[in-house]
Amino acid sequence: MKKIILFLSLAILFTSCGEYQKVLKSKDTGLKYSTAEKLYNEAKAGEGNSRSKYKKALRLFEQLVPEFRGKPQGQKLMYLFADTYYELGDYFLAGYQFERFVETYPESEKLEEAAFKGAKSYYYLSPPYNLDQTETVKGISKLQDYINRFPESEKMDEANKLVTELRVKLEKKAYEIAKQYHHTESYIAAMTAFDNFISQYPGSPFREKAMYYRFESAYLYAINSYEYAMPERLEKARGYYEDYQRYYSEGEFIDMANTALKDIETKEQQLKSETRI
Repeated sequence: MKKIILFLSLAILFTSCGEYQKVLKSKDTGLKYSTAEKLYNEAKAGEGNSRSKYKKALRLFEQLVPEFRGKPQGQKLMYLFADTYYELGDYFLAGYQFERFVETYPESEKLEEAAFKGAKSYYYLSPPYNLDQTETVKGISKLQDYINRFPESEKMDEANKLVTELRVKLEKKAYEIAKQYHHTESYIAAMTAFDNFISQYPGSPFREKAMYYRFESAYLYAINSYEYAMPERLEKARGYYEDYQRYYSEGEFIDMANTALKDIETKEQQLKSETRI
């Protein structure tokens, strides 16, 4: 019985593949269109191997799009083509095709949906924070364009959430670059990088850490300086401490900051004593 079932399954599979190949090679665009749409709808409904059906539909859509450009069926076809790339996770081509759809059919009832999926495609293309963030910047721009264009959209909350995620990723990269300067004892570069970070991202979740490590960079730079340069650098470190303490008097690093401040005060007193002598 198992052998019979296996034989029948293989027979159906090969018959199905054979029929698909015939459609693929056919010159009947109507047949190709109906077959592609059927495969797409079945994949969307989760019938059978969705990924395989999307791929088969895509091969037909690739043949059909040039044939139907400028025709009444072209609008629907172009949307299905873009959405198939989206469902397959090919977000680079999905984003490109959805953008073409939005530009070509600005009056379409699918306009908002296409614009959102196009923008979200760029969100998916954003790499981890430690890599080049060109695609992240592009994703923020595309999503912001969507938000501005469709302010009443039901997708507004999701779009804003995606923008926030991408912005935090940029903030994390900028913070980690500054922290790396600190870690490698490049304290001048660290202070500059943290200054820029705090100015550029005032609402960042990394702001407290940035303000503390800016202070710590200044403190370590000061106490390891030649004596003649130490007073000015200690004063600068004290200023950074005051900035941190003003905003985070009960912050995560306040105990360490207070300990460093006591050392600064001790060093300042020593320098004053030596000057009197």
